[in-house]
Amino acid sequence: MKLMEQIPPQASGLPGIQHSTWAGEADGLTQLSVWRQCMAPGAATPPHFHDCDEVVLCLGGWGEVHGDGQVRRFGADATLVLPRGQVHQIFNVGPMPLETLGILAATPVPTRLPDGEALELPWRS
Repeated sequence: MKLMEQIPPQASGLPGIQHSTWAGEADGLTQLSVWRQCMAPGAATPPHFHDCDEVVLCLGGWGEVHGDGQVRRFGADATLVLPRGQVHQIFNVGPMPLETLGILAATPVPTRLPDGEALELPWRS
């Protein structure tokens, strides 16, 4: 068992995205990662997919997720379910930061661009 302070998201190296890994491999986990992110208005993730299932909880703000030929808007209290291998991109479409908590079924988290090339994340996953 481990008890840790929740570190606020910090600049990540991806434009407009602040990130903090709240739990993962470095904390002794073998099958799960928990990420806290804050996305500035107008910012977006790169289009990508993971080699694991992902659940994103929206804690505040307004977002839009693009994937599988669909565009879905969401706000606080929404849950995004992103199955393994599904290419997706998340946009902040609101006037305030988009606050999310991501739970991923792997650690470290394999992340790839739509063409399958590895996307090296600028944070510990």
